[in-house]
Amino acid sequence: MQNYSIQKYFLLLLNPFIKKVKQATILLSFIGLFLLLPFSCDKDNQHPVPTYPVEFTINIESTQYIELNGIGGWAYFSGGYRGIVIYRWSVDEFKAFDRACPHHPYEACARIVVEDPPIAKCECCESLYLLIDGSVVEGPSKYPLKQYRTYFQYPYLQVTNW
Repeated sequence: MQNYSIQKYFLLLLNPFIKKVKQATILLSFIGLFLLLPFSCDKDNQHPVPTYPVEFTINIESTQYIELNGIGGWAYFSGGYRGIVIYRWSVDEFKAFDRACPHHPYEACARIVVEDPPIAKCECCESLYLLIDGSVVEGPSKYPLKQYRTYFQYPYLQVTNW
């Protein structure tokens, strides 16, 4: 009987503290929700280039991909929305981007070409992009190039959007 009264006494002492913890938890949950809400539904943050499945592996030692043997080398590949360009950034780092210009991806001429590595250019709107990170260097585009993941374990390079 005495143990029951001690438990009851402690519950009475802790009750105000428990209520404050519950109120603080609810308050912090609402604050977190309102901080994240503006970012979760913003259609301007969606990339304009459509998503297509990309999954392929190449052997960079193959003579078919000789352009990728040196740092600064690049090559075009099929896949993605309008094709893919792969750029060798360092000895063990490659960058892969969709060739669709994000400024107007649905126009037939909206395809980037590498003219002066590491710069790529859209022949329609003349936006210039940096093949190191896909960022816009110059032109009307507000979006970077759509980037794909690359995994390199010599001599194999995997490109994927998974």
